[in-house]
Amino acid sequence: MAVYAPHVTVASLLGQRIADDTLHAELVAGRQGIDRAITLATIQKTGLALAGFDSYLQPGRVLVFGNSEVSFLATLDSAQRRESLRRVMTHDIPCVLLTNALPAPVEMCEEADLAGVPVLCSTLPAPTAIARITFLLEDWLAPREIVHGVLLDVLGLGVLLTGESGIGKSECALDLIVRGQRLVADDAVEVRRRAESVVIGTAPEVTRHHMELRGIGIVNVRDLFGVASTRRSKRVELVVQLERWDVGAEYDRLGLDTPTYPLLGVPVPLVRMPVAPGRNVAMLVEVAARHQLLRARGRHAARELVDRFDRRLRDHEPEEPLDVEDDR
Repeated sequence: MAVYAPHVTVASLLGQRIADDTLHAELVAGRQGIDRAITLATIQKTGLALAGFDSYLQPGRVLVFGNSEVSFLATLDSAQRRESLRRVMTHDIPCVLLTNALPAPVEMCEEADLAGVPVLCSTLPAPTAIARITFLLEDWLAPREIVHGVLLDVLGLGVLLTGESGIGKSECALDLIVRGQRLVADDAVEVRRRAESVVIGTAPEVTRHHMELRGIGIVNVRDLFGVASTRRSKRVELVVQLERWDVGAEYDRLGLDTPTYPLLGVPVPLVRMPVAPGRNVAMLVEVAARHQLLRARGRHAARELVDRFDRRLRDHEPEEPLDVEDDR
């Protein structure tokens, strides 16, 4: 699947205010530019840009004004203030965020309207506003892809079931749900990378809580088993790849190796699970999850057994016979 990044605009930030008021921000100028794209999660402050050193300003990054920036603008006369702000607005910034409930200078609003740069005013202190908007943008702008499989929360571990179509992923997941595990996504799993080594999986909004079962059709898992049977998202910590049993194939019987499955460049522990009539795959997946939880805590059964055999062999190794001279 191709990796993609969602399209994030200033309107998204305004929509977030409507959703949960994370930023406590309102639009005060530049309404015609609310469709400007935000391409970078890192926030930038003007620093010396207002004094003419504006070449380092990067397009696509939200520009934050705090007490120091607004205080500096107050020391300029109207013409200087207008020229300074006009120069900043030419750098294709998506929007300006004023913090600490600071009033936007008249010149800022006028230049923002001319340049089509939205100006948002937040009641939050600058550090809090920066932390919240950075968290939102890191989540929204995280690399993503759609994976064919089923994601579940098994004993608190995010387990992604993969395999060819018709191998029995959904039936295995249903058996696990009956056992008390929780469904995150069926068939299409949207995964996104956070930081450098964390992959989060969720269901597309349109298919959330739903599962396809051949012979029955589409079912709503939450309606069938209750709200505790599903969850919105989960970190992917184990991939179980279901495969049709091949008599001639070599399967790992010790578990000394630690194969991985690449998700958005992050290696995730992998278990190849052969499927055959008579095998209780759901039970085996649950055991694999328990086994992975123990490994994460430093308990590795196969290595411990091998070490035990090595110690037993060393303890019972016969001594080398001494060389005895032949007196004859």
